[in-house]
Amino acid sequence: MTDNLPATLPVPVSAAQQTHIVNMVRRAARAEIMPRFRALGDGDIKTKTGPGDLVTQADTAAEAMITRALNIAFPDALVVGEEAADADPGLVAQIEDAPLAFIIDPVDGTWNYAHGLAVFGVILAVTQFGRPAFGLIYDPIGDDWVIASDESAARMQHPGGVSRELHASTGKPLDALSGHIPLHRFKGEKLQKMAAALPQFQSTEPLRCSAHEYRLIAQGHSDFLLTSELKPWDHAAGALICERAGAHVEMLDGGPYFAGRHEGHLLVAPDHVTWNRLKKVFDFLLE
Repeated sequence: MTDNLPATLPVPVSAAQQTHIVNMVRRAARAEIMPRFRALGDGDIKTKTGPGDLVTQADTAAEAMITRALNIAFPDALVVGEEAADADPGLVAQIEDAPLAFIIDPVDGTWNYAHGLAVFGVILAVTQFGRPAFGLIYDPIGDDWVIASDESAARMQHPGGVSRELHASTGKPLDALSGHIPLHRFKGEKLQKMAAALPQFQSTEPLRCSAHEYRLIAQGHSDFLLTSELKPWDHAAGALICERAGAHVEMLDGGPYFAGRHEGHLLVAPDHVTWNRLKKVFDFLLE
């Protein structure tokens, strides 16, 4: 679909609408996420595909609240929440054909959230025919957010208008790089090869939370990220934010990230030179 898009698409959300979206997310976090943090009962946590894949009452309630607000503000847009997509997988297939889509992860890092770890966030992306055009990653604990559009720099923002521009780290040797790789999500021979590759880096700690991994990279505090899966609610916003912070964001097999793509591996690095060095390390994933 993206091959047939016009060179320039209309701006999907204005600056005023971006502020409205931020406020939607902050209200949902205050109403549905933070009151339940470290207060979930046994019946408030459910397992989806396995013990590491959870959903809580906070996920479903926050997603419902944000979805309702988006449907009012953008009645013609497609809204795809993670929990709604679990119930109706066909929603994800509509992203690449949608002129305007909102993609929501209401509580990214649900395992952390459910176990009382303060490493979780709300992710919201806007796409046009699958191409990320606006990204927001909100931290309910700090009440701050990183934000970017395809026409603006990545910024860290706080209530009251405090804002600073973000910059990814600079390139460095492999043994000085710190990154995020979800080793436990690889299987079989690829798991063995990945485990053997990791000691050549300074660190490769996964946070069980894409929101904070992307925030760290956009701020220059971490250097790289490699995905095991391509769920759009995990990566559409972060890929754009890191790119606008100056990072090199590209699929491991080449080409830009696209929210309509569901297979492959996304590699984010400080610059193109470092990205190419990392690609050589992880080329076995393409075999």
